[in-house]
Amino acid sequence: MKRFRLKHLILLWVLIIAGGGLYGWSVLRGGFSARTEPSAVETLIARRMRGLAIPRQARDARNPVPASPEVMARATAHFADHCAICHGNDGRGKTLIGKGLYPKPPDMAESPTQALTDGELYYIIENGIRLTGMPAFGEEGGSEQSTESWDLVHFIRHLPSISDEELAEMKKMNPESPAELDREEKMRKFLQGDDIPPADVSPEHHH
Repeated sequence: MKRFRLKHLILLWVLIIAGGGLYGWSVLRGGFSARTEPSAVETLIARRMRGLAIPRQARDARNPVPASPEVMARATAHFADHCAICHGNDGRGKTLIGKGLYPKPPDMAESPTQALTDGELYYIIENGIRLTGMPAFGEEGGSEQSTESWDLVHFIRHLPSISDEELAEMKKMNPESPAELDREEKMRKFLQGDDIPPADVSPEHHH
């Protein structure tokens, strides 16, 4: 009986090792491009590891900042200015930079993010996530609670019901790209008589 169990145990380990080797080979064969989507196995493991990496005390923390229109206004402006470049104003991650990350930013309006506790969201914002594009926004060694990060937790909770009007307002608060800044500089020089107008903007559009 013991030999029978030992045989099955050895067979199980052989299958696990073979499966791991096959999976590793398939990953290497596909290269290290950040354009591909993580497999279901990678996603499952990453989420489990993320959950284990967040201390119990942090997971159970409650948002000390009461929700209010003022808090939402602050959080909206902060998200549009700091977070939307990767996550998009709607939190769905469909941006140029977001699409180039590996793993891709999650759709924060969906359940995998919304099911996280307020404490987990806060911890991720403050400390980031290793081996992803998510940086740590909290100050190194800081022990005090960050009001800005708790504000953002309220905003993330609001994402599933964010309106088109709100998204339009956020677009006005997004940082300008280098190309946009360059175009504005060329237009400034043109208006001062120092340069020709940008090719994509005609003089008739000036005010």
